[in-house]
Amino acid sequence: MMKQIKITLWVILVGLSALWLFANLPFPEELNFIALRNLLVQYSGVLSIGAMSVAMILATRMHWVEPWLNGLDKSYRLHKWLGIAALTTSVVHWVAAKGPKWMVSWGIMGTPERGQRPEGIPDLGAIQTFFNSQRGTAETLGEWAFYGAGILIILALIKRFPYKIFVSTHMLIAIAYLVLVFHAAVLMDFDFWTQPVGGVVALLMIGGVVSGVLSLTRQIGRNRLVPGTISRIRTFTEMRVTEIEIHMDEGWKGHEAGQFSFVTFDRREGKHPFTMASAWDPATRNIMFISKGLGDYTNFLPEKLTVGGEAKVEGPYGRFTFHCTKERQIWIAGGIGITPFIARMKQMAMTPGTKTIDLIHSINEIAPEALELLKADAAAAGVTLHLVVDSKDGPLTGARLREMVPNWQSSSVWFCGPAGFGQALRKDLVAEGLASGAFHQELFNMR
Repeated sequence: MMKQIKITLWVILVGLSALWLFANLPFPEELNFIALRNLLVQYSGVLSIGAMSVAMILATRMHWVEPWLNGLDKSYRLHKWLGIAALTTSVVHWVAAKGPKWMVSWGIMGTPERGQRPEGIPDLGAIQTFFNSQRGTAETLGEWAFYGAGILIILALIKRFPYKIFVSTHMLIAIAYLVLVFHAAVLMDFDFWTQPVGGVVALLMIGGVVSGVLSLTRQIGRNRLVPGTISRIRTFTEMRVTEIEIHMDEGWKGHEAGQFSFVTFDRREGKHPFTMASAWDPATRNIMFISKGLGDYTNFLPEKLTVGGEAKVEGPYGRFTFHCTKERQIWIAGGIGITPFIARMKQMAMTPGTKTIDLIHSINEIAPEALELLKADAAAAGVTLHLVVDSKDGPLTGARLREMVPNWQSSSVWFCGPAGFGQALRKDLVAEGLASGAFHQELFNMR
């Protein structure tokens, strides 16, 4: 799961590094402070604009990316890591670019002399002359775009920053990125444009620019957006859980159990991700979502919704779809993470499978009505249900899971719930002999 993301991240960073190194070898015989500083400025610049470009492309939710990274949730995790990488290398780039000026102003070093252009390097005429004329503008705009993008990336990493404001402000990164593309195109070593590194960076920036324009014009996901009408609302007050059923218009082509969508109930609030908790039946065209009050929006969602109200659903996304060759599966749901398993059980009730399945639902508390519904779904699907109520039974651990399901080593494990909970279980089970590839975890975290 995480292995694919890590490999992709390192392929991007190491690949750009190798291309940059190829373009700069052999290094000058005398590498003084200014020469080393110039190399660092160019290297950090290539990494920064390359990482940010890929992050921008991933933000478009392109359908072809999901199979490679095994779901949009994994794509967003890579998007986040690339953002952090771009921020880190941008800070290095900024310090390297500003360092000599600071050192001169502090009296640590004298004003460095500008070296002359080495002989034998081609002059590309009018284009290069134009780029050189724009250097001052590119430096100034790039510096301010760096400040803006840095602040926005840091805000995106702060979990307490409200989701609604995060979505609105995060889109502004596209503006900063477009400015940084201008900065990079003008200030990148002009000789790189005749090297493979220049071609690769140019392609990434073109993809990033297109993605930025799509973001700013609100085109991302529009071709997968389908309207619907709220047909039923049921609230479990003591659990702070709300079931919302939406009757979809003809544009919705269906979904697999375990997938999720972005749902807009209020245009001013914007779209929020919800896992679908129902199987797709083209005869009824209904989708059920389950929401738990966990934040400033979901806490008040039941009060804002009315039967007959409009909703827009974008998707489906994700590959947490229970496909594997193993005949035994263990499902682990932490709290509201039960939703993909409910959808899968409803699907199995319509089209029974042959797999042996144990569902372990770990929850702080559960309403009697909700428990009866869960038991009915499990019985209809032929799934063995294990309920772990933390307040009475204590937390679910790997050792306890192994007692519940004796043949756990021959199973595939599917987890949806709090990230730390899943990581702890995975570490325990893998240490005890579970194949690492047999543990599937939904990274249902969009920031």
